[in-house]
Amino acid sequence: MSARASAEEKLKALAQLPDEAVDIAEGALAFAVLARPTAALAAYRAHLAALAHDVGEAARESRAGVAGRIAAINRVLFADHGYRGDGETYDDLENANLIRVIDRRKGLPVALGVIYMHAARAQGWRIAGLNFPGHFLVRIDDGARRAIVDPFHGGRVCEASDLRDLLKATSGADAELSSRLYEPVGNRQVLLRLQSNVTARLARAGRLDEAVASLNAQLLLAPEEGRLWFERGAYQVRLGNFRAAIESLEAFVARAGSAAARREAETLLAGLRRRLN
Repeated sequence: MSARASAEEKLKALAQLPDEAVDIAEGALAFAVLARPTAALAAYRAHLAALAHDVGEAARESRAGVAGRIAAINRVLFADHGYRGDGETYDDLENANLIRVIDRRKGLPVALGVIYMHAARAQGWRIAGLNFPGHFLVRIDDGARRAIVDPFHGGRVCEASDLRDLLKATSGADAELSSRLYEPVGNRQVLLRLQSNVTARLARAGRLDEAVASLNAQLLLAPEEGRLWFERGAYQVRLGNFRAAIESLEAFVARAGSAAARREAETLLAGLRRRLN
């Protein structure tokens, strides 16, 4: 089996699991190898295992509790291995490809967040990605205390003022903090957020065939995610692939959560069907 086919099978297998059983590192590697099919995955798995081992060792030397756990991860990822957020070439596609993030030791917030979460979970620690817009954050807790951490900025612990500033920088001056921004997201949603960065960058560059391929990969992991079908249909329309667009929009209608969304899609479908008649 080719590396690409193996990665697709991995994503399909993860789709069948309960969300809490989805291994985000394996999912991110599967997405990555679709763009880097000649990569030696064993080396990247070994690196992630080594990070997890080193965090465990560092944790024995740190003070207990959430602060000690954060200190252990930050020491290994950022001090020992030199990981950092890529603020200079932020939109580079390689910043969302876990293979290249490991190679270059830099990436997007969500890519670094995947590594951060993997290292924490390998210790049995509780950690989750947050529903924060524009900038991926994680929350780590020990049952008694919790902290919100920004992996892109060296694992800094975010206070309310930091979060407010970050929100206004990404969502506009009128944006205000609310409880929904602290809600954890599932493992599939973390992986979709990672790969959505690839899709969006390809689309902005006019590489729509590749953007559709990226969406196809996401649909292997989350075939019931309606918004992906809608987005796929929209790109197919722009490519002039009207039959494929109709299939995607029909799949969206079958999964749409709101009547308004279904009506919008059905209007688009009616127009596409007329063009084919």
